[in-house]
Amino acid sequence: MRSLLNPANVRAGNLADVAEQARDQNDSRLTERGRATRERILRAAADMMYVRGVSATTLDDVRAASGTSKSQLYRHYPDKDALVRDVVALQAAELLKRQHQLLQRLNSLRGLERWRDAMVEHNALRNGAYGCPLGSLASELADQDEEARKALARHFDSWAGLLRAGLERMKDSGVLRADADTGELATGLMAALQGGYLLAQTTQDVKPMKIALDMAIGHIRACATPTEDADPPAEGSAGR
Repeated sequence: MRSLLNPANVRAGNLADVAEQARDQNDSRLTERGRATRERILRAAADMMYVRGVSATTLDDVRAASGTSKSQLYRHYPDKDALVRDVVALQAAELLKRQHQLLQRLNSLRGLERWRDAMVEHNALRNGAYGCPLGSLASELADQDEEARKALARHFDSWAGLLRAGLERMKDSGVLRADADTGELATGLMAALQGGYLLAQTTQDVKPMKIALDMAIGHIRACATPTEDADPPAEGSAGR
């Protein structure tokens, strides 16, 4: 299964295409009605698996939630594994699209703090419930489905790559020292974020998530150049 590394591959309102691209399929035989049916199935499955979990979501549950017949469901998804693969691709595509929007102009410590605030505030809408859309899938699938594990690993790598690109811009502009290891710093941010998601889910409170991210950002701040104001002027949500 091909990873959707470029968030531009996601076209709003056409979720079925996301899964088709991720599976590297080109099924031109699907009619407009067929594509709409697949989209309903995929969205219902993604929502249910996020809230209930993969193992607790059956094909019958998805069929009922999507308002499709058994023959329609099995025409698009002959087994649960095929559906799970598309759910992974869809959740990753939507998440990476949003992260790209948040991080594409990241070039300052203040911008990094704004990204932290956006992540915490978004998770606070559910009081931390359900956790990270990708992390929750990984916790269930990584030890059970090797294909899903590899796909999730690629998606997490893409996410970390967006953070690393922002840190590289900070390094190039002199915000971070020349010896700062942006790969390790991005990994630390991702680990803090995922750990924060888990603690927020367990406590139903996003405070642990903010603390974890603050500590990771504090480590990055320690790698900043010793200037009075390390942040360059910037525009956009992830700039100053």
